[in-house]
Amino acid sequence: MNSKQTLRVLGAAAIASLSGASALAQEGGYYYGGLSVGQSRAKIDDERITAGLLAAGLQTTAMSLDERSAAFKLFGGYQFNRYFALEGGYFDLGKFGYTSTTSPAGTLNGQIKLRGFNLDLVGTLPITDRLSAIGRVGAQVAKASDRFSGTGAVQVLDPTPHKRDTNYKVGLGLQYEITPSFLIRGEAERYRINDAVGNRGDVNMFSVTLVMPFGRTAAPAPRSAMASSYVASVPAAEPPPPAPAPAPPMRPRMSFSADSLFAFDAATLRPEGRGALDRFMAEIGSTRFDVITIEGHTDRLGRDAYNQKLSLRRAESVKAYFVAGGRFAPDKFSVTGKGETAPVTRPEDCKGTAPTAALIACLQPDRRVVVEVTGVP
Repeated sequence: MNSKQTLRVLGAAAIASLSGASALAQEGGYYYGGLSVGQSRAKIDDERITAGLLAAGLQTTAMSLDERSAAFKLFGGYQFNRYFALEGGYFDLGKFGYTSTTSPAGTLNGQIKLRGFNLDLVGTLPITDRLSAIGRVGAQVAKASDRFSGTGAVQVLDPTPHKRDTNYKVGLGLQYEITPSFLIRGEAERYRINDAVGNRGDVNMFSVTLVMPFGRTAAPAPRSAMASSYVASVPAAEPPPPAPAPAPPMRPRMSFSADSLFAFDAATLRPEGRGALDRFMAEIGSTRFDVITIEGHTDRLGRDAYNQKLSLRRAESVKAYFVAGGRFAPDKFSVTGKGETAPVTRPEDCKGTAPTAALIACLQPDRRVVVEVTGVP
């Protein structure tokens, strides 16, 4: 087998997809497993086979090639953060073969089976909240098991050569998150193979993959705190009683966890986030609104300028959803992004600067959107 195509494009694209954005994911690491099924394709070196037969005094008159096969792989891995994972598994690229008819009369039949183990570094580059591009580079140990047989004038000296060799592999694909516990991928991978008879070539695998995370942390439910006050009028001791004092303005206030409203590094509301905002509007009922204040907050991980912009975008997204609901006029809103300037946690509670899973979880209360409504019943 051989390949006339270069790996430069695949390799560069895989490394680019591993680079990721500057901010790290806000969800902790988790293990996962999966299964890939698809088709593998190889290029059989018919010219080399013909030349070998000719050297033995045999003229090739016809040749049939079987260059496609069913393939699969079983794997497991660990997702360190939104951008990087380490993945290992077992693969079976199937079998390929050929039949060559010769003159003087005879046939040469050849077949190769390929299977082995791999270890890959997998990079993820988010495109939307659920869709991501993935790239991989890794090493694989493949066993090539050949079988040759001849008839008539064709004699085979070594009918069952085999070779175990370590080579590289690369891949590109797309990944879609159906639910936090179920993902699907479409991938194209290239395996560098030693075919056990002195030739190196490439086998490509095109597959559909099901990925199942284990113990992946779900986004926390929104935390809220409603506070209101009402002072009843006190009647005078002597009639006639004075008019009752007007009720002071109500100030319903709710703090939403940003992790429950938005996906990582995004300002587009999740369906569950829209549901939480709908419940808040239902709780405040028929209140007449004077001012609606919305503040966006982030944790201290990442750059200050980036966090400031992200907090403002998320606050603006909440405002846009309220306005779209028809109960609020745009001029009633005061929207600000506080970035990381007003944390809820204390430095001594969440120590460290490296974005470990434990630190990210500890800083979760700092990632929030606060909504306060000033009005009267």
